[in-house]
Formats: sequence, structure tokens, C-alpha cells
Amino acid sequence: MTIRKGQKEDMPAVLNLIQELAAFEKEPDAVVVTVADLERDGFGNTPLFHTFIAELNNQIVGMALYYYRYSTWKGKTIHLEDLIVKEKMRGTGLGFQLYTEIIAQGKKDKVRRIEWAVLDWNTPAIDFYVKSGAKVLEDWRVAQMDENGIDAFLKSNNIKI
Repeated sequence: MTIRKGQKEDMPAVLNLIQELAAFEKEPDAVVVTVADLERDGFGNTPLFHTFIAELNNQIVGMALYYYRYSTWKGKTIHLEDLIVKEKMRGTGLGFQLYTEIIAQGKKDKVRRIEWAVLDWNTPAIDFYVKSGAKVLEDWRVAQMDENGIDAFLKSNNIKI
């Protein structure tokens, strides 16, 4: 098993992993990102994200996608957007290796925090994170506004873009 930095040509396999995760999280139709989006956004002059790729026998079997954020309290942080391991590879230690790579990257980059979200029903992941030393903040809620919400907000406030 090899862990390496992601490359542009990995993005079709990365999209497949994203779609597999969406199905696992009971939202198989929620993925609208395309290979072209991933290639453009991850490999342009100012990449919006970075990836670590897990390979076994020249097959991509997992990935971690992260990006940098800035905290008004902490300064530079890493946001781990997704850590995905193919279902057939779960329980092999692959997820731990990708997780370790993200934490090591944070140390190299001298970030003061690494953060991510986990669904409240994903108890195996929560247990793993807690056991690893992470804090799962139960008193915080994630807020999101999708495209329809953005449009409705702007329209209801008579803001034209």
C-alpha cells in the first residue's frame, strides 16, 4: 500500500470515491462536482484543495481531501473535507494511514488545528477519532446554505448579483 500526493490524472478515481461516500452517507444523488471541476479546482495556479491518494496494486483505494482555512482564534488550520476508503478496504488500516498523513501534514505546515465533520450516526468513525485524541464537539452545529438557499436569501432581500 502506498500513500502519495494526489495528481490531476487521479481525479476520475477520486470522483468515484466521492460518489461511493455519498451512497454510504445515504445521499447518492447529492454529488454534482465533476472530474473537470476537480481538475480545475485542485490543480490550477491557486489550488483550492489537496489530496493524499492510497494505492494498492496500482489501484486507487482511498483518498483524503483537505484545504487550508484561517481561524480568527488559531490562525492557519487544515480542514479535512473527506477521508474515503473503498468499502472492501475498510478495516485494513488504510484509513489510519491516510488520517496519519493529514495529521503529519498539519504538523509540517505548523497549523494550530485540524478539523473535520462527522455524521452523528457514524459511531465507528466517532469512536476512532476520540480514541486517536480528537475532540468531537457535540455542542456545535454545522450550518450550510445550498444554491437554492443562496438564491432565496438574495431574492428575499432584493439583492441583485
